Amino acid sequence: MNLLIIEGAGKKDTIKKYLGKNFTVFATKGHIRDLPEKTIAVDIAGDFSPKYVIIPDKKDVITELKQKAEKADNIYIASDPDREGEAIAFHVAHILGIPKDAKCRVVFNEISKKAIEEALLHPRVIDQNLVDAQQARRVLDRLVGYKLSPVVSRKIKPRLSAGRVQSVALKLVVDKEREILAFNKEEYWRLKAELEKKGEEQTFQALLNSYKNKTIKIKNEQEATEVEQNLKNATYQVNEVVKKVVKQSATPPFITSTMQQDALNKLGMDLKRVTQTAQTLYEGVKLPDGKTALVTYIRTDSTRVSEDAIKMVREHIISEYGKDYLPQKPNYYKTKGTAQDAHEAIRPIDMNIIPEQIKSYISSDEYRLYKLIYERFLSSQMTEATFDSVVCDIVAGDYTFKVTGKTPKFLGFTAAYKNFVSEEQEKTDEEEGKKLPNLVEGDILNCLNFVKEQKFTEPPKRYTEASLVKMMEEKGIGRPATYTPTITLLAARKYTEKEKNRLKPTELGFALNDVLAQFFDKVIDVDFTARMESKLDEIAETGLPWKEEVVAKFYNWFEKFLIKAGEDKTRVQLEVIVSDTPCDKCGAMMVVREGKFGKFLACPKYPECKNIKSLEDKKPKVAVAKCPECGKDIFPRRSKKGTTFYGCSGYPDCKFFSWGIPMSEKCPDCNSYLTKQETKGEFVVRCSSETCSFKRTEPKPKKQEEK
Repeated sequence: MNLLIIEGAGKKDTIKKYLGKNFTVFATKGHIRDLPEKTIAVDIAGDFSPKYVIIPDKKDVITELKQKAEKADNIYIASDPDREGEAIAFHVAHILGIPKDAKCRVVFNEISKKAIEEALLHPRVIDQNLVDAQQARRVLDRLVGYKLSPVVSRKIKPRLSAGRVQSVALKLVVDKEREILAFNKEEYWRLKAELEKKGEEQTFQALLNSYKNKTIKIKNEQEATEVEQNLKNATYQVNEVVKKVVKQSATPPFITSTMQQDALNKLGMDLKRVTQTAQTLYEGVKLPDGKTALVTYIRTDSTRVSEDAIKMVREHIISEYGKDYLPQKPNYYKTKGTAQDAHEAIRPIDMNIIPEQIKSYISSDEYRLYKLIYERFLSSQMTEATFDSVVCDIVAGDYTFKVTGKTPKFLGFTAAYKNFVSEEQEKTDEEEGKKLPNLVEGDILNCLNFVKEQKFTEPPKRYTEASLVKMMEEKGIGRPATYTPTITLLAARKYTEKEKNRLKPTELGFALNDVLAQFFDKVIDVDFTARMESKLDEIAETGLPWKEEVVAKFYNWFEKFLIKAGEDKTRVQLEVIVSDTPCDKCGAMMVVREGKFGKFLACPKYPECKNIKSLEDKKPKVAVAKCPECGKDIFPRRSKKGTTFYGCSGYPDCKFFSWGIPMSEKCPDCNSYLTKQETKGEFVVRCSSETCSFKRTEPKPKKQEEK
């Protein structure tokens, strides 16, 4: 009997489908050993060795694992193909007493029959360099977190946390907000002339670009009116026409960060939702042929694609689009220098599994994200798109107008990937995309009208979750596996919040960042953090001694900042918001506090008076259901992250909440109450019990037309 040990239970059935009866598949459900929660567990006085313990809720998992291992003739450890997965393999081998030189480690980048069989033919020893890189990250994060958190808690408020990467990400958000606050908007005006060529009905607009060959800046309406008056009697003549064919190359296949950015910008999915959906596509979805994985490993910063995958997609392009859409040679994309090139890009496993054909078997999010990944990969191996471009200068006395036209000539890769344009490109295309009359140098044009537009310079935009991931990637902060947990943690700790789907620091986030900037400015420095990531890469690639060369050197340097911060006794006072509601027990004016379920009113005389009240919205609310625990009304509410949840009106006495609307209907499998969530085009009904997998979809009722 062979035992294959995997990491996530979600892919167990997918993998079992490809293995024979002589294989048992067992999932550890993540790490089984880790640093304990309540102690630092790092030998600071010695060699910085970590002191691992068995995770309390994994004792039963380990017992069962050992029982299965005793019966196995061969043991293979197939945790995820990254540093974290290598560390899990290391801990599993330690628990089972597997020798260090045993070839027990198998890795596959996709869950397919071919990939799994190939991996089992070539087991290897556990890569200690990868394990050490993970251990170094874990120990560094533990040292920074356990040493910084008490400092900021003493200076601001109890139970705050700071972290090596988390605090740098917060700094990016705070710095951006300060740029916005310091920004002074300036008024300017744009002037367009509506023109026509004699003998043609088509009109077009040209933008005033320069005066006496210098870029013109119109500051206010008075100046715009003066320019308009100067132009009224001018002769408008085409001065120069430049026509050319513009080529646009295909975009690379997705890596983790670009997938997250496109899913947010094009599908409106937040970071956590994208990550969860992508994980499901990687682990497998239920199709008529059984549980099937749809995409390759989702945590990657490499655009590399296997030769087999290139052959597969090129055959698909010829079949579906024809030879004009297939480049003579495959498209290869340069991977960023800091990328860990062990993985492929994110791509479909099988191009024959077409998104539209499986749409009815998977959820709306799964379909939309799979379609995005599928089309992006397909387009990445297609020919360039070409456009006919015309740029025309029109003179009117000393003034010059410019107009640009751009029309598609050959679709190329855009035939497959409709979502290729960015927000900035969409704005440019809106300006350039119009079709112009056939203009020739020397043509005299009629000016029919002027259009004056008041504009203001715009401040920098706040980060979205996706653009923050992009910035972290560009700066070399964190790695694909850490982007989502880092940004999610900032929101969970209430250091950031969403406003119109963009991230802004809370007052607490500002205070925390300012304390860290005062005492630990070099520790939360972006470039320093990027250099530390490079050191971790060096451990993985060269076997650099992680304790002596990385952790010890860092801590000896870091300790000086800790000593200086400990000597300073100043505290930061957070603003207290006083409400207009008196405490009905002692008469003091209640203050706004923030808890796990949002803001509420509390008596300022706590702990002498412990009175609290819910902070009711001024808008009238409509109950959506009855609380399954106390029977009171359930209302929709907003979390700090901007996500809708459903909470009991009896809060704080009743702390019931749900991400879906509680239903009176009971689950047919376990009799727990059901919840209903709205998705695009349908409702998803799920069981509220974590141990029950019941799920169904319901169509949305069609809106009746108004009579």
